[in-house]
Amino acid sequence: MPDPPRRPSPEKLLQQVEAEERAHKRGKLKIFLGYASGVGKSYRMFDEGRRRKLRGQDVVVAATQAESEVPAELEIIAARSNTIDLAAVLARHPQVCLIDGLAYRNAPGSKHTHRWQDVEELLAAGINVVTSINLQYVKERQPQVEAIRGKRTKEAAPEAFIRSADEIEIVDAPAEYCLTRSADGMDEAKLSALREIALLLAAEVVDGQLERYLENHGIAQHYGTHERILVCVTPRSNAAVMIHRGQRQALRFHGELFVVHVQQDHLDATDQRTLDENLRLAREASARVDVLHGEDAVSAILDYARAHGITQLFVGHSTESGWLGRFRLSPVERLVLEAESMDVRVFPPQEVLHEA
Repeated sequence: MPDPPRRPSPEKLLQQVEAEERAHKRGKLKIFLGYASGVGKSYRMFDEGRRRKLRGQDVVVAATQAESEVPAELEIIAARSNTIDLAAVLARHPQVCLIDGLAYRNAPGSKHTHRWQDVEELLAAGINVVTSINLQYVKERQPQVEAIRGKRTKEAAPEAFIRSADEIEIVDAPAEYCLTRSADGMDEAKLSALREIALLLAAEVVDGQLERYLENHGIAQHYGTHERILVCVTPRSNAAVMIHRGQRQALRFHGELFVVHVQQDHLDATDQRTLDENLRLAREASARVDVLHGEDAVSAILDYARAHGITQLFVGHSTESGWLGRFRLSPVERLVLEAESMDVRVFPPQEVLHEA
């Protein structure tokens, strides 16, 4: 009579459960972002892999760049023709996969055109990915970066993919250090400008992570990780000063500027021209401009502010009738009382306000 099958040990069962969870759970994405060549993003990425290996994680390297030095203790799954061996990595199914140079284009005939698409498939298979990219390869930032560098870059990864990262880390080497290592021939002022763009992008990614966390945990959001200024304009408000102040605050704190007005019916020709001029000024200030609708203008403004994580609210006070006159209580008082986690700044009418 055959022996009954031996029951697996608790350790073996735990390994099987962990393997099944990894196969069905999306992997985590960590990106090391450099603002210029020579900041050391590849070194930081491989050092992260080395430290994870020492902590007992199963780590492999699936893509390297010619100048990169891979720590000896890390296993390498060799790429073919500068293209990740996707099938081999999926079959190996490590806990962590290191991929240097996220923006590379794959060789013709590959399953995916771009390396970031390989990364997307690895993440979907439950493999954690740690990767690196320089700012000039982020597609939507390329026009701005090219204007500073004076060079065009063909390879690119979409900003939406960068924003999907679970963690992003700026490799923030001082500009004077990069001057001795970069082959781009840039001066310190240009490097500093690129660093500012990279820092802002990283802040926006972190902001997105926070928004996803709050949404996934059912927490109402009333704030952002950097300044978001909302200017509420009317035909009677001193919109020029409010927009100027809002733009200045947004630039100072690497924030965003929003300008809204609540739709009003039956504006006379003079008020309509004034409103149109106000919105033109807003667009010139690179603000996001939206028209709100609703009988309760204060509620419409607050709903918009909460939905967009506004931190500062600029509103004009007018002694003349308009949409503010629809309310028995002072609209400004309502905004101050109900705008939780937002600073409300009240601007007097144009005739009494003097620019500082």
